[in-house]
Amino acid sequence: MWMKAAGSPAELPCATTCYKITAMRTHLTLKAGLASLLSVLLIGAVSPVQSAAMSCTDRIVKPVPSAAPAAPSEFSSQDRPARKPQQKAPKKTQKRSPAGQTEKPVIIPRQDFTASDQELAVIPDIPNARFWADSPKDYMRALPQTPGPWLVLSTGGEDGAYGAGVLVGWSAAGTRPEFSVVTGVSTGALMAPFVFVGKKYDEQLRTSYTTINATDIFEIGGKGESLLDTWPLKDLVGKQVTRELLADVAAEHARGRRLFVLTTNLDAGRPVAWDIGAIASKGDLQALELVRSILMAAISIPGAFPPVLIQAEAGATRFHEMHVDGGLGAQFYVAPDTLQLSNSKFVLPATGLYIIVNMKLGNDFQVTERSTLGILGRTVSAAIKVVVRNAIDRAYVLAQRSNIPFHLAFVDDAFNAPSRGPFDSDYMKTLFEFGYAQGKSGLAFHNEPPDFANRPTKAAR
Repeated sequence: MWMKAAGSPAELPCATTCYKITAMRTHLTLKAGLASLLSVLLIGAVSPVQSAAMSCTDRIVKPVPSAAPAAPSEFSSQDRPARKPQQKAPKKTQKRSPAGQTEKPVIIPRQDFTASDQELAVIPDIPNARFWADSPKDYMRALPQTPGPWLVLSTGGEDGAYGAGVLVGWSAAGTRPEFSVVTGVSTGALMAPFVFVGKKYDEQLRTSYTTINATDIFEIGGKGESLLDTWPLKDLVGKQVTRELLADVAAEHARGRRLFVLTTNLDAGRPVAWDIGAIASKGDLQALELVRSILMAAISIPGAFPPVLIQAEAGATRFHEMHVDGGLGAQFYVAPDTLQLSNSKFVLPATGLYIIVNMKLGNDFQVTERSTLGILGRTVSAAIKVVVRNAIDRAYVLAQRSNIPFHLAFVDDAFNAPSRGPFDSDYMKTLFEFGYAQGKSGLAFHNEPPDFANRPTKAAR
């Protein structure tokens, strides 16, 4: 069982872990600010307080104690050995640039492939592993034949503690249904496999969103593809996503249920929905490594976290696609955009639609700092709320057109616990308990989109 790092749970990795040279502090501050902006842009999960500090992406679920560490994955650009004791190496004369900086990491060029290759690409030996999430034809082909309620899990970073709390509390009340379809984006993607299987994994959801901190996710200093190195997160994913979990997912898939996790294919510039149950059904090491890579890609904020390379093939040609955070295209996923247009005749094949949005939707007040990152971060944060509200409205219209109940849960303005920074375990524990109480009491879900027109602006936490 992994343990929390010493010190404040909200602190970034200490200087002795990341850098020992005091002169690098200004450089690291710039990196933190840029990564914060990227985080706001893609996952909409950063609170006003956190947006001023380094805000990382979604935390991973706490690993199963008995699970073995992951083997290096051929699908990931983040391959790196597990944590090892530092050993003294022979002293070398390090080459430096004229400005006195160390040379940039060397990035191996990617294999070239064409748009035609991408259009025909499939995952080797698992041709039904994924589909284009914006393609109505592909989407319809992937849906289950048996109708039932759907669960949609949004982005939200560490505020995913809210969704985890709602789901665990819902289980405790004994009223949480079995969903025929579960979809997840970003932090929603990480919790989706455990929610899909059922309350067997509820305790893992609880511990993961109340104990993890930044040192379990990343180290400052990327390798040319990103500002940060996420090898600690990859290590956690390897321990958490086990053969047992995949066997449980495959069993539910065989019963006709479906689990979709979103990434963004940067080469094609399109969202990809991964059928995790279909992959798990293969039941071998390739399937295990692929699911681990998909989950890493699902939370890889471009620029902040390194992308994930996933092997594909088109005929006799094999190549690696570049995948990043699914939140680039949508904050949550119900159906392709064209099927949700107001003039569409599409009817959702579900008996109910449940959406958990892991963020606040109301306006908040904060005096914006007069800096480039402060202004941009605050602007994008406000814009994301508008995007999410519009997406909720479209989902509501789709539910009405489909004549099915609509249920929406989001972080209420009444929650105002302070956060000391990214991955503050005290903050996440409080938010989890808030969600748990709402889920257990049955007060979490609203039957229509909220009206924020007459709500007073709240002060940022």
